[in-house]
Amino acid sequence: MTQRRAVITGIGVLAPGGEGTKEFVDLLCSGRTATRRISFFDPSLFRSQVAAECRFDPLASGLTHRETRRLDRAAQLALIATRHCLSDSGLDVAAMSPERVGVSVGTAVGATTSLEREYLVLSDTGREWLVNDGYRSPHLYDYFVPSSLAAEVAREAGAEGPAAIVSSGCTSGLDSVGHAFALITEGTADIVVTGAADAPISPIAVSCFDAIKATTPRNDDPEHASRPFDRTRDGFVLAEGAAMLVLEEREHARRRGAHIYAEITGYATRCNAYHMTGLKPDGREMAEAIAAALAEGRTPATDIGYINAHGSGTRQNDRHETAAFKRSLGDHAYRIPVSSIKSMVGHSLGAIGSIEIAACALAIEHGFVPPTANLHEADPECDLDYVPLTAREMHIDTALSVGSGFGGFQSAMVLRRDGAAR
Repeated sequence: MTQRRAVITGIGVLAPGGEGTKEFVDLLCSGRTATRRISFFDPSLFRSQVAAECRFDPLASGLTHRETRRLDRAAQLALIATRHCLSDSGLDVAAMSPERVGVSVGTAVGATTSLEREYLVLSDTGREWLVNDGYRSPHLYDYFVPSSLAAEVAREAGAEGPAAIVSSGCTSGLDSVGHAFALITEGTADIVVTGAADAPISPIAVSCFDAIKATTPRNDDPEHASRPFDRTRDGFVLAEGAAMLVLEEREHARRRGAHIYAEITGYATRCNAYHMTGLKPDGREMAEAIAAALAEGRTPATDIGYINAHGSGTRQNDRHETAAFKRSLGDHAYRIPVSSIKSMVGHSLGAIGSIEIAACALAIEHGFVPPTANLHEADPECDLDYVPLTAREMHIDTALSVGSGFGGFQSAMVLRRDGAAR
């Protein structure tokens, strides 16, 4: 029996710095940053006042007035990204067998923006202890139940196969694609529309990260606030965004002549069972996830040509994954270019894992390594090739993308150029 393989045949990205895949690639190649002072509300009361916001007009992007009113911002981002990836894939949705099409969507905080807005209305900005549901939105249930996000994507794609929400903190976008990968390779689906969306730039989310000092207080220079692996790093920059992919069984894609960006050859996830936000310095759990993802695709460590790091810009994370790369990849870790695109587009929580998978597929497609922006002062503890400031032109056959999430989640995925030797 021929082994089923999963390939990416469509990409839709809405990231800070511009809507669309072309704009995303242009930003990554240029090394520009999309981190600015928060404009969605007055951030002056907060410790961290910077974020990476999407330049996104839902009406101009094709949503109706009713959809704009009904959908939370994260769902709006997911829906537009879904339309982009389906168009990019060339799939004829009407001709597909709907029961063979699945959906797997990741999100860390769901409809946080709309839930906060509704609470403020129902409680009269917090003045009333007993909320008055006479003022509630008729769409409040959809905001409260994260599965509504998967349902919206399924309706858009005409998918009647398995549909799931994956919510594992900041690895959600990587784990959702990992779930889609399993659905394809086990034979449950031939096509899965997968990815993630989050829109957490709201007062409640900003205050939560303020409380644990996870976000940067570098408010006087927001364009250079996200600086992973730099000696002067002091926290991540909150962001929003979405990336949706069409993941397809390889022979199914080849029969219809689809363009293949990359094949996913392996995925694994681990939990450190240690601390909600803390990380052990040895990086063992992430190293184990990397090793398992490599083993699933029978990929030698020496095949890895690029690593997309989690690279959040917190001191403990950057040390942790530097150790994980050395532990799992040995001496070859010193010869692999590594970068963090969070330096340019910020950290969109559950969405970023899918955005980073899209970045890896596009780096393979276009032959470049995205830079780590704002990396001016190397940290002696982060002594790998973290590709500072400028994109590097380079042929890449195999890329590794990793993620690390609150709760101790550690995930890894391997992507390979289609047709490259296995």
